[in-house]
Amino acid sequence: MKRKSMGAMILSAAVALGAAGCHPPGKPGFRPETMRPDQTLKFDVLYKNNCSACHGDQGLSGAALPMDNPVYLAWAGHDRLVQIVSNGVPNTLMPAFAYSGGGFLSDQQVENIVNGMISNWGKSGASDAANAPGYAPASKGDVAAGKAAFQMHCARCHGDDGQGLSPSAAKTAHAAAGSIVDSTFLSLVSDQGLRDIVVSGLPGEGMPDWRGDGTAKPMTDKDVTDVVAWLTSHRVQFPGQPFPGSPAVSAEQPARGK
Repeated sequence: MKRKSMGAMILSAAVALGAAGCHPPGKPGFRPETMRPDQTLKFDVLYKNNCSACHGDQGLSGAALPMDNPVYLAWAGHDRLVQIVSNGVPNTLMPAFAYSGGGFLSDQQVENIVNGMISNWGKSGASDAANAPGYAPASKGDVAAGKAAFQMHCARCHGDDGQGLSPSAAKTAHAAAGSIVDSTFLSLVSDQGLRDIVVSGLPGEGMPDWRGDGTAKPMTDKDVTDVVAWLTSHRVQFPGQPFPGSPAVSAEQPARGK
């Protein structure tokens, strides 16, 4: 009888442990299976893990070009976006993400990122593609013509010289922006990056796309190319140096820390 009672107790304890979700010592418990990185196909996970650090959690407010921009997504187009995500952009901070480009994502994952951005943030016909400037410039930019085009299409917010509006002018402007010819800014953005901004605008920041705000005719392909040429003409060899207002260090001053 004692043996049967002991066996019954052990069996009851095992049943109770199983019902409580416990497991014998040393044996792994029941947990959701962890997927390999190449098995992750959900857009929100892929975007968060690979894109949000630069382009923002919801495609906005990041350090890089906003992706929550229907005009940009329609203007660049699916195939070009796949190429950019797969192979990166040379001479910029945009890396290649596809295996073929040296990254860690499969072709399907790249497709899912691009398709997810378009389905979540895109809008059919947003760029007026038939009349929009080309993605790449069709000719070499003219700096002098670019200054004139800038003053016609951009000076209302950025000032005639691109350094921003004066405090008095900013009070009466419908929108006022800072300097667009800042040497540090221009050192961090590529020619194509400037073209992207001029053509597609900046959602949420008051920056209209190439069609403008209704105060002037839409920009032509040449206007955009010339404005970018004028902007890049303000680049300097050593941006940020010397620092304005910094006191000169004399030879008689001891070095800091000595």
